[in-house]
Amino acid sequence: MADRRSLRIRPASHLSGVVSLPGDKSLSHRALLISSLGAGVSRISNCAMAGVTLAMIESLQTLGVQVTEENKPNRLPGAADLLITGKNLRGFTAPSKPLNCQGSATTMRLMAGVLAGQEFQSTLDGNQRLRARPMDRVVGPLRAKGARIETDKGNAPLTFFPSLLQPSEHFLPVASAQVKSALLLAGLFTDGLTTVIEPHKSRDHTERMLRGLGVPVTESEDPQGRHRVTVSGTVASLPPLDVQLPSDPSSAAFLVTAGLLVPNSDIKVTNLCLNQGRTGLFDVLRSMGGDLRVNDSSESNGETTGTIAVEPGKLLGTTIQGSLVVRMIDEFPILAVAATQARGTTIVRDAEELRVKESDRIENLAEELNKMGAGIETMPDGFAVNGPAKLTGAVVNARGDHRLAMSLAVAGLVAEGETLIEGWEIINDSFPEFPRILKRLGADVQW
Repeated sequence: MADRRSLRIRPASHLSGVVSLPGDKSLSHRALLISSLGAGVSRISNCAMAGVTLAMIESLQTLGVQVTEENKPNRLPGAADLLITGKNLRGFTAPSKPLNCQGSATTMRLMAGVLAGQEFQSTLDGNQRLRARPMDRVVGPLRAKGARIETDKGNAPLTFFPSLLQPSEHFLPVASAQVKSALLLAGLFTDGLTTVIEPHKSRDHTERMLRGLGVPVTESEDPQGRHRVTVSGTVASLPPLDVQLPSDPSSAAFLVTAGLLVPNSDIKVTNLCLNQGRTGLFDVLRSMGGDLRVNDSSESNGETTGTIAVEPGKLLGTTIQGSLVVRMIDEFPILAVAATQARGTTIVRDAEELRVKESDRIENLAEELNKMGAGIETMPDGFAVNGPAKLTGAVVNARGDHRLAMSLAVAGLVAEGETLIEGWEIINDSFPEFPRILKRLGADVQW
């Protein structure tokens, strides 16, 4: 019997099935927060209910926002249909305690943009893992807008004081959807324009959602090829949202990669968010020779959606760098697993941000996958994977990183022998149903 503290994975001979997933977490975060700033009652269907989005919900409730779950039949496990009673831009209740972001950096960074514009004092805090993550990259630009924020040497807890936000222009040295979104949300509380300039365009869910609600948001490229986005803070109020959220491509990435690597597999993932800022991994896998097909493509609430069908195929090594890194910044752990089975060397450059995620993803994924026989060499801004490698089951550790945990599980599906993943419960932060879905697809998984 498997150690109850570990997730046990044995090699799979095939995986097969059609999978529907909870709503995209990035969209869930933004829909929850933006609907709380609106007037009236918003409806968010297929909202992700994982650890990170629950942190956003609990933080909003601490600010006096009413969140009600609709009792609808046939809802997906790990998802819910929610009604959010908006409080308008300045209607939050002053909190009597710190807002607990748990381990969710997205909650903390997006919420920072909104709290910077409030007329009361508030504090954002989280668990020890979140307290270890740098927050100056969002605090610094908000301070440049006039926000008064205290930190613990650049880390959480973050305390916000009433302040008058000013029109501003910000150049981000590293493209970041979270920092950009925080500034755009702060721009709603600013009398004038707020402009964010990135070296490459990051995911644009916030811009699309605000524009869909009538907020003046413009985008362009400057003569240097940098991406500019500007929001006008002249909006008196926001209308309610009514959205059906498409499935999360970051969660689907693990199932899609498993379908490419495990022999005789046939997997389809339906109703995926296929925003161009989120499909970097799928494009890379296809360029490596992966058999990925998009069917049923359509538009939903300003986002492209579709079904991805995947079958096994032989992969070739590749190089990922530049603007492509921004489009798959969360998917490098699972890319590393795919690269272990590709012929040739896969090289990742320009990905320094991976060192300040839930863990130092560059070192940790190399150390853990190398325990299984993967030949990964690290560099300051990335890593190189020499393949194909014959993986062998081992005792590995998730290192407090949900994406590393799921990537190790996929590696276990193509390794000889048994893989035991310690600390696997961190998967609940983003994709609680992952082990059950693997089992339903035919994997030998036990927990």
